[in-house]
Amino acid sequence: MSDIVTYYPDRRDRALNAGNLRTEFREEIRKSWEEYVAQVGEELAKKTPYFRAALNEILADGQQLF
Repeated sequence: MSDIVTYYPDRRDRALNAGNLRTEFREEIRKSWEEYVAQVGEELAKKTPYFRAALNEILADGQQLF
């Protein structure tokens, strides 16, 4: 998530303000999920709220959007 914020700060801010963060970063979020699953395993990834929490905390700037 932090890579998205680092590499696309203006795009992220526009999408956050427009309310289309999920749509705007759909592909990046999917790729991040795949990387996360590869690192921690599918079972742990699906059982824990860590990925969703990171989306909300980092990408959505603390808002509960995911």
